[in-house]
Amino acid sequence: MTSVLFVVTGATAWTLADGTTHPTGYWAEELAEPHRIFRAADFDVTVATPGGVVPTADPGSLTAQANGGQERADAITGYLESIRFELEEPQALEKVDPDHFDLVFYPGGHGPMEDLAVNEASGRLLTRVLDSGKPLGVLCHAPAALLAARREDGGWPFAGYRMTGFSNAEERAAGFADRAKWLLQDRLQELGADYVEGTPFAGHTVTDRNLHTGQNPGSSAELARTLIEAAI
Repeated sequence: MTSVLFVVTGATAWTLADGTTHPTGYWAEELAEPHRIFRAADFDVTVATPGGVVPTADPGSLTAQANGGQERADAITGYLESIRFELEEPQALEKVDPDHFDLVFYPGGHGPMEDLAVNEASGRLLTRVLDSGKPLGVLCHAPAALLAARREDGGWPFAGYRMTGFSNAEERAAGFADRAKWLLQDRLQELGADYVEGTPFAGHTVTDRNLHTGQNPGSSAELARTLIEAAI
């Protein structure tokens, strides 16, 4: 059975430029939809978080407005409830051996901007998976985790890779561009990523070698299916 490691943020708050915090976590659709698609393909899913803390869904990601209606919001909430015991017993990211998995996937939400962006264990894992050639999927704000990856010489492993992620335009539309300490698109480009921007909030994925990225929640299903194709 093909095995998938989900690396999920453990953050519950995102620190803004003025020092205040905004409630956050993982974005519900970005975890639930890929998880459902991987399970339907008979893939085995393991969840890991920094320190093994129980991950929290961003409250905003569970609303009808965020999901295009109450029916869709209820479906996502219901799916997360169906895997509640799995989410309540994550592995500690620091103890995970990525060699035991066939592919690795990072869902987003603003949470990764808080913890995974500076998590050295995650950075080492990402570098190892990239170098292994195994499929690596990173969605929406989760490319923030790539910022923590470094080689022994200090170089950024993802320099020159084509990728996408939550755009500056999308952050402005969400009302956070002027409140954030930094913007994901800016940081990726500053480090040398070949950032490819799609239409705000429309599904958009980019593949470069074994790195597969999705721009926003609407890219969740497409990215999951791309990863399944890459792993088979």
